[in-house]
Amino acid sequence: MPKAPVKRFRRLPDDEQSRIIEMAWEDRTPFEAIETLFGLGEPDVIEVMRHQLKPASFRLWRKRVTGRTTKHQALRSPDVLRGYCPTQYKR
Repeated sequence: MPKAPVKRFRRLPDDEQSRIIEMAWEDRTPFEAIETLFGLGEPDVIEVMRHQLKPASFRLWRKRVTGRTTKHQALRSPDVLRGYCPTQYKR
């Protein structure tokens, strides 16, 4: 019987999983930024959220980000700029 594939995000350190969840909740952070930093596309981020959040929190998050233009770089207005914040997490 073949083993189920190990999800890539489960190999990430806890602090990185935590940062991915934080970025996913942020309205102005697009999925493309998470992919650039961690190599996880939108489907992977959804899996992280599904496995790390309580079911009700996951449903709330999905409802919140579905169709949100700021979460998808291609749908964003060019007026939405992401500035540097000195207190923001640095890698």
